[in-house]
Amino acid sequence: MAYADQQMSGNKITALIIVAILHVALGYALVTGLAYEAYKKVKEVTAAVNIEEEKPPETPPPPPPPKDQPPPPIVAPPPPISFNAPAPQIETVTTPPPPAPVFTTAAPPPPPPPPPPKFQPKGPAPKGSPGNWATSNDYPSRALREEREGVTGFRVSVGTDGKVTSCEVTRSSGSPDLDQATCDNVRRRARFAPATDGEGNPTIGSYTNSIRWVIPKD
Repeated sequence: MAYADQQMSGNKITALIIVAILHVALGYALVTGLAYEAYKKVKEVTAAVNIEEEKPPETPPPPPPPKDQPPPPIVAPPPPISFNAPAPQIETVTTPPPPAPVFTTAAPPPPPPPPPPKFQPKGPAPKGSPGNWATSNDYPSRALREEREGVTGFRVSVGTDGKVTSCEVTRSSGSPDLDQATCDNVRRRARFAPATDGEGNPTIGSYTNSIRWVIPKD
């Protein structure tokens, strides 16, 4: 379209130039007295020049579609997208740290058992009869007047020399004076063969017994 417009404008300019030249010639002819002859010539030339505008070429119509071509497929519109879906839940999983390594040390071997004793250990043995350690003559006078009786249990510690080093009441008779008389007489009168260890050597030991306090009959 732009090329045709340029060509048409060039033709118009050419025609205008020719008309202008003819007008100048006509004026000159009028001045010189040849106006009539010149007018005829101008009229003939003007009649001979036919300015026609060139029409732009027409665009041909599009070719018809082929008859055997199938119709275009029908595309269904995409389903609507719903934005009301719940947000995904994010679960945080905490991975516990690996357990610390356990270092085990082998237990030391048990010590060897001690050698068997050469002698059987023995506890202290009383010398004489324990019934002579406390007699009716040793009965506390107040307990005798009140006619109180009972049994006092005792335990004594015996040194390596066979003598009593301490005495304690393990079972009370119910009368403090009878309990006190028991330990006093045992410490004073009791004698022992000392205890011995596995080598047969004297060692400290303990002895346990009891005394029954009974009011003598006349």
